[in-house]
Amino acid sequence: MARRIDVTGAGGVRLAAWEFADPPKGDPAAADSDRAQPGVLLLHGLMGRASHWASTARWLSERHRAVALDQRGHGQSDKPPQAAYTRDAYTEDAEAAVEQLGLAPAVLIGHAMGALTAWQLAAKRPDLVCGLIICDMRASALGATSQREWADWFRSWPVPFATLADVRKWFGEDDPWVERPNPCRGAFYAEVMHETPDGWRPVFEPEQMLKSRETWVYDAHWEELAQVQCPALVVRGLDGELGRAEAQEMVRVLPRGRYAEVADAGHLVHHDRPEAWRGAIEPFLDGVLGVV
Repeated sequence: MARRIDVTGAGGVRLAAWEFADPPKGDPAAADSDRAQPGVLLLHGLMGRASHWASTARWLSERHRAVALDQRGHGQSDKPPQAAYTRDAYTEDAEAAVEQLGLAPAVLIGHAMGALTAWQLAAKRPDLVCGLIICDMRASALGATSQREWADWFRSWPVPFATLADVRKWFGEDDPWVERPNPCRGAFYAEVMHETPDGWRPVFEPEQMLKSRETWVYDAHWEELAQVQCPALVVRGLDGELGRAEAQEMVRVLPRGRYAEVADAGHLVHHDRPEAWRGAIEPFLDGVLGVV
């Protein structure tokens, strides 16, 4: 089961964190000791939510504390005005989660934008982070064309959707902006929709997502990678957005970088191939956190 714990992020924003394990039973002192154990903080990508990590968090929670964060503007966390979606705000939110939940020194696992947040926090606060997993996030600048394409893509969404089945079909099969249809993609987007009086709409505001993306899409982020002191694993899906050459250069730039790839997986690596994803990251986690 997942237990919700609220975290106060940058600027007082209320963030929903989800711990994927039953709370400790028995002696209260033992329970407090268990909560103080180093753990894993999972950070979803743009438009994602904590529940996208459910399958990963469940097997992690068999041996470690596993907490997934609904980042600002996402899931059940607060959705402040657009000015609040800065890189510093996202990083400070993750910092607050690690500190307030007693996870430090934590392993940070981030997908896409969440991976950028993770490595920026690792560079900023090495005392809080003992390991880092970067899933399918580029360190190079993507530029203005990419941002315009995303704005056009959001405008193409046929919202509101009449049913969740329509959501799954459009994002999994009919989205004209995607070259390779993928049912996992349809399931991913169905999970970030909620029912409104006129149909199904995203739980986030697309304008806020574009603002979030705008704060990092024009810049390269190699300098922060070079400042990461802890062991770091760069994972890419062979059909994802992070190319092999760039991934390997990221590993080279990271002082303690390693590399893994998952065959037959796209950008949503942990959704496309959950067992292969586990096989790619579990040895790294065992080495950093130890086998319990």
